[in-house]
Order: sequence, then C-alpha cells, then structure tokens
Amino acid sequence: MLKLSVEEIIKKIRNEEPFEAVSDDYSFTLKIERYTHYLCGAVHDGHQFRKELWDNCLHTEYDRWYEEDPCTKQMVQAMPIVIAGCDSRFEYDLNRDPERAIYEDAWGKKLWKTPLSDTEKGKSLAKHRRFYNVVHALVEKLEALHGITIAYDMHSYNWKRWEREVPVWNLGTSNIDNERFGNEVEDWRNDLARLEFPNGTNSTSAINDTFQGNGYFLKYITNNFDHSLVLATEISKIYCDEYTGVIYPEIVAAVERQLKTKLPEHAAEFYKKHAR
Repeated sequence: MLKLSVEEIIKKIRNEEPFEAVSDDYSFTLKIERYTHYLCGAVHDGHQFRKELWDNCLHTEYDRWYEEDPCTKQMVQAMPIVIAGCDSRFEYDLNRDPERAIYEDAWGKKLWKTPLSDTEKGKSLAKHRRFYNVVHALVEKLEALHGITIAYDMHSYNWKRWEREVPVWNLGTSNIDNERFGNEVEDWRNDLARLEFPNGTNSTSAINDTFQGNGYFLKYITNNFDHSLVLATEISKIYCDEYTGVIYPEIVAAVERQLKTKLPEHAAEFYKKHAR
C-alpha cells in the first residue's frame, strides 16, 4: 500500500493506474485493482479519533464504536474498487453533508464538553472535502470509461435497539431513481436474502424498513452523476455483540465470501441492462 496525497491519488485515477493507497493524512484508503463499472464504499468503517479531541469528548470509545460500522470494509475487501473511511464518524461524518458533518450531540447525548473551535472543525472538514474530491474523480472516470456505474454503499446498524423485528439487510432507496433502477434494487434485495450464515440466522431483507438511504455518499454521487446508481446496503450487527464489542469473525468471513460472488454477478446484470 502506498501513502499518497489526494492530488497524487486523483492523478493516478485520471491516468487509469491500478493502485492501493492510504491518503497522506490517514483519513481514508482506496484500492483500485481494475477500473470496473462498479465500486464499493465503507464510509463508516473507521474508528480513528484525533488525539486533540479525546479529552473534550463526552462519549466513550465504546460509545463511538457502537455507532460506527465495523468490518464493513472487510465484507467487500475482495472487490476491485473499495474506498473506505479510516476516521470515526464522531470526528466528522462522511455520510453527512459538510454543514452537518460535525456533531454537536450524537444519539441524544451531548458530544463535547466545550464547543469545538473553528480551527478544530476546519481540520476535520478538510478531510471530508478531500475524500469527496477523490470520490468525484473516481466516479467521473468510471462513468467516462463505462457509461454507467453502480456503487455498493456498505453500512451496518444496531438491531437490538429496535423494539420490533427488523431485517438482517435493509436497502435505502428514497433518493435514487426507482423508476429507472427498481428492478436492480429488488434483484439485490433478493440476492442478500439468499445469503447463509454459520449460526443459522435467516437472511431476511427489506427496502426502506429501518433506513431510507438519506446518506451524503449516496446523495453526492446521485446528484453529481446522471448514470450512476448507489445502493445503500445495511446489514444488522448480527456479526458482533453490540453490547460488548466482540466481533464474530466467522460471520464476517461468511458475508465476505458470499458477496465476493454475488456482488460482481449483480453488477454484471446491471451493466448488461443499462450500459449505453
């Protein structure tokens, strides 16, 4: 893996060079093995939290972990293009627009002992901006090469906090063109429903059940590119113990192994139908 500036990363994208890199501020990683028409994102995978913010934060490390999406990068790491955040959403949230990316409170609890300074906010927002500069360059290149792209926007959620039965998989589609891409959404929901888990969990799947797909990663790509579909794909945290932080690696590995086949197959069908 290389350590590259955003400018160097964008130059490699424009030159269609395969590479794997971490940004020089260590805020995100990007792997491009081949310039395929599909990519995967894991914007909430990160757990890093800038040291100068530690003493001012009222949330514990566990509190932060609980609301992050651990292992979502690992689930798609075999894919040819993967971009993932390294920083915690509690420093800045890549799935929120810049105006709302820095929390004042989080999940009903005040986040900071004292309000962040403009300088502290600026450091975080600069990383948010650089990430989306790369996203823009990447999708722009893929659309130019293929005419159409599809992004699998991987997330997870805490199912035990719900007071009703919730699906293992949820697709959020409220901000995509469902008339144009509705069949692809339903095909992906069906694919996810066929996954098998080593603990015997039934792989239920639904659309707009727990979340509706209002994230900034989806909206940014959808609003800036006319021929790109983003599938906001949430897995409930059946792959860990939400209350202790213990990861179940056999379940994570099972998801990774099955997506390694199902995701490219779904992307191929998408391309067959929608490529110009």
